[in-house]
Amino acid sequence: MSTPSQFSSLPNDLAWQVLARVPKCKYPILACVSKNFNYLVRSPEIHKIRSLLGKDSLYIFFMDKTHRAQNPSWFTLRRTEDDPSENQFAAIDPVLPHHYALKPSIIANGPEIFFICGSVLSPSTFWVFDSRSGELRQGPSMSMPLSYKSVGLVGRKIYVVGGLRSNEHIAESFDLNTQTWETAPIPGEEMTWLSSATVSLDRKVCSLMRDGDYTVWYDTKDGSCESFALPNDKWWKTSVCVIDNVLYVYYARFGLMWYDTKLRLWRVVNDLNHLKKVRSVGMGEYYGKLALLWREYDWVFLAKKKKEYDGFSGEQKEIWCRMIALDRSEDGISGTAESPKLLGSVPRFCRLHRVLSVSD
Repeated sequence: MSTPSQFSSLPNDLAWQVLARVPKCKYPILACVSKNFNYLVRSPEIHKIRSLLGKDSLYIFFMDKTHRAQNPSWFTLRRTEDDPSENQFAAIDPVLPHHYALKPSIIANGPEIFFICGSVLSPSTFWVFDSRSGELRQGPSMSMPLSYKSVGLVGRKIYVVGGLRSNEHIAESFDLNTQTWETAPIPGEEMTWLSSATVSLDRKVCSLMRDGDYTVWYDTKDGSCESFALPNDKWWKTSVCVIDNVLYVYYARFGLMWYDTKLRLWRVVNDLNHLKKVRSVGMGEYYGKLALLWREYDWVFLAKKKKEYDGFSGEQKEIWCRMIALDRSEDGISGTAESPKLLGSVPRFCRLHRVLSVSD
């Protein structure tokens, strides 16, 4: 690529065409080059071009609530080939590590999905799924076994913090460039690493803890840790994501919220009060917008079946999606919500577990 000064001389329309073809995982680096690069990679225009090219997708998986030993059901949401303005929700059957037996932590970077599997007796195994080829390969194992762990991507390294027991302190990082594991700074405080969800922002691994309404931030530079409280609402479930280095959490009672790192408090995203409050939510970035997914029962289907026999509890759940454009100003963050769209149906025993943003 040309030097920043040469590239800045290009018209924006041409610059967007070029940058739209650069892997999205490089955008945070480009944003630090200059104010102009920061503007170009954060502009809605680049996402419109990427949309036409079909560069991004969401990988969504559901867990079987009745048979935990089964692997999850995977679906994708991506642009259709015939009409890039429409999305296609489709079931897929990738060859992946056995979810229940290995209890993996899952994280995505670019077109690859990484599985850091739990272990008690031997070093934790590491698997990589390439969404482009559909191939699964085994990477190098960690040096230590881990059963409790929090995982986050910072720069070009995947950080894993945890231990065999909830009060242990082990930290390693996987370098995506050298494809090797190395020791990471040991956490400076005794904290449990049994997390329900983990994301990364401000070069820190942010773990939302399963036990208790609080979050732990692990600083990858020196291992220091800090914690802050979550709003008192248990219905956040899997609904956590980071967009443009801002942490978003969805609550059934409060709606969509974001964490203000300067004021150190949770704030509601403005202009979304009219939206229906939902539960069992998943979120992910999709072409620069926040994709909010949730499930609802197919009431027409239920009513039809109830007439056939009493005691019917429903066999299908509808999966809905709403895209929300986010805009930050001095007053906070406001959202512009599109109309909700029905994506499809899944069996009623499926629980929305995770949404991963995958991109070329």
